[in-house]
Formats: sequence, structure tokens, C-alpha cells
Amino acid sequence: MGGVTSSTSSPRTRKPPQERREEILSCAASIAIDEGLERITLRAVAARLGVRPGLITHYYPVAEDLVVAAFARAAVLEREQFFIADGTALERLAHFVDHVERGRSLPLARLWLNARHLARFSPTLDTELQVQDELDRQRLAAIIDDGIASGEFGDVDAAAACIRIFIALDGGGSYVNASVQIDHPAHVRVVADVAEWALGLEAGRLRRMIDAQA
Repeated sequence: MGGVTSSTSSPRTRKPPQERREEILSCAASIAIDEGLERITLRAVAARLGVRPGLITHYYPVAEDLVVAAFARAAVLEREQFFIADGTALERLAHFVDHVERGRSLPLARLWLNARHLARFSPTLDTELQVQDELDRQRLAAIIDDGIASGEFGDVDAAAACIRIFIALDGGGSYVNASVQIDHPAHVRVVADVAEWALGLEAGRLRRMIDAQA
């Protein structure tokens, strides 16, 4: 007796190209944060998304391009957490420093350290690092300029203050992969201490603002 063969599998839906590209990029950025940039492969991204590697290749024929784009995506998202648009210059600076001290930036600190190492071997990644570095400096410099103009900060060299604060941030972040984290106040509060010194703030003023926002 003849019968009708039926399939229980659902037809695969074709997503719009822009939606699929965003899905791939978001997945790659997640791998970068969770496991490191070296773990981003076309096969790894495909496995997470449950698709064939050929689909990833269609959107990103060169794996390095996906690695660089994933780093940029993660850096952009983190920047919006670091820097807020509302509030006085001191309030915005306090938010920035508090974000660091509470360890909310640790995953991205690991990613930046990872990227700086790999950039030695990838001119494309090195170029993107410079772009993202400059965008971060612009956001912090804007806070510093506003604080100097309003009188919240001292009459300091804004460019030098910005550099010093980022050196403190990167210096603390260099220990992010240590098996035992340093919890001494001199390490935890190094960015706040350097910021107060670099911006001509009285000792403890930034700390009081951070505590007031908590």
C-alpha cells in the first residue's frame, strides 16, 4: 500500500543578510570575551550558531577580518559602559573609575591584553587597536576638558592627564590574567589615585564621589 512520506524537520529559514552578519559578529565577539581572540575560527562560530562553516565564510571569507571586527564590536560596547553622557565631569569620571574598580571591565581588560599581543603579528588588528585607543582617549579627554572648563578639575595639561590615567588603567590591567588577584588598595585604587593627582583634585574627592554614586 502506498503512503505519503512526511518529514518532521522544519525548513531552514533564510535570515536577511544584515541580520545574519550581526548574528555572526555578535557570536564572534562573545567567543573573544569568553575564550580569547585566538579561539575565533569560522568553525567555532558556526558550531555556536548551529550552522555550516560555509555560511560564515560567505560573510567573512577571511577569518582575520572576523577577528578584527569582533574585537572592535566588543570595544565599542564596553566604551558605552565606561563612559556616560549625563552628569558633571566629576560624576562622569567617578563612573569611569568605579567601573574599573568593581572589576566590571575585567573581561575586556583580558581582551585588550590579548589584542595588544596579537597585534604584533597582524597589521590589520594593530590598525583597529589604534582606532579604538583613540576613541577611548577622545571620550576621556572630553570629560577632562569639561572638568577644567567648569573648574571641577585643576588647570592642568589635559592631554598629559588623559595619558597618565590610561597608563594607570593599563598598568593595573596587566595583572588581569594572574592566578591570584591583587586586592591591596594601592592596586585596586590606582586609577582613582592617579586621576586625582593628574587632575589636581584634593586627595579623597574622587573617592567621595564614587561612594556617593554607589
